[in-house]
Amino acid sequence: MQLGLIGLGRMGGNMAERLRRGGHDVVGYDQSPQSGRDAESLAELVSKLTAPRAVWVMVPAGSPTSQTITALGELLEPGDVVIDGGNSRYTDDQEHAAALSTKGVGFLDCGVSGGVWGLTEGYALMVGGSADNVAFLQPVFDTLKPEGDSGFVHAGAVGAGHFAKMVHNGIEYGIMQAYAEGWELLEATDLVTDVRATFASWQQGTVVRSWLLDLAVRALEEDQHLSSLKGYAQDSGEGRWTVEAAIDHAVPLPVITAALFARFASRQQDSPAMKMISALRQQFGGHAVQATAGAAGEGSAADAYPTG
Repeated sequence: MQLGLIGLGRMGGNMAERLRRGGHDVVGYDQSPQSGRDAESLAELVSKLTAPRAVWVMVPAGSPTSQTITALGELLEPGDVVIDGGNSRYTDDQEHAAALSTKGVGFLDCGVSGGVWGLTEGYALMVGGSADNVAFLQPVFDTLKPEGDSGFVHAGAVGAGHFAKMVHNGIEYGIMQAYAEGWELLEATDLVTDVRATFASWQQGTVVRSWLLDLAVRALEEDQHLSSLKGYAQDSGEGRWTVEAAIDHAVPLPVITAALFARFASRQQDSPAMKMISALRQQFGGHAVQATAGAAGEGSAADAYPTG
């Protein structure tokens, strides 16, 4: 089928290529003239599509997505469908769907997982919206998803797709944090002399094998001790939204919440909270306080709290 695709970055560009390889007619638009775009404006993109039109939005969540969908609402006609494939918050989906519905334009939200590997491996798709709109876009979903029976779900009404992707990313936070903590402990001991090979040995036959483990091994093969990287991790926003949704529904998420907070901690070069912990331990127990990370202190290693 024919599809307009807005946003030809790392994800959107690869998705357009996978669709073209699958025989679809993709009309792409991106703000960058170097993107290989097929149209130089949203209006030109819409003019190149045959009704009923389908336009997939693959731009950053928040204001860029809202502005794009609002602009499309002025250009599209009744019977057309907009698909938001970015990492939007599910509550935004409901607002976008309501605004488009006043113009007779349909809306689907689609959580997309697969990263830069999706071009060859396929993308996991979690879709929210009406059954009719999903059926209209099914040829596109079938081409984007991995081969086989899995990798696609019509999760429910508008917002369900991005809610499912939000939870998916929250789980991803927890798994990544567990691998990271295990790696750090292995690196800290003298008993294990080849940490990379240890991680690699888990890739077959163990209950912790996964694609994320495969990527961890790949990273360690490129840099055995990750010495070229900085210990800083950004969060995409979906981890926060997952924790907020858990609070709204009174669902305990200790692992995912701890993983999110660990990312916050990674941004502190000198933890204010640890300064207070160190000061209190000195006051009540006379424990040694280190002025700088790595400074020699009295007492056991357990008494030494580096501030860096």
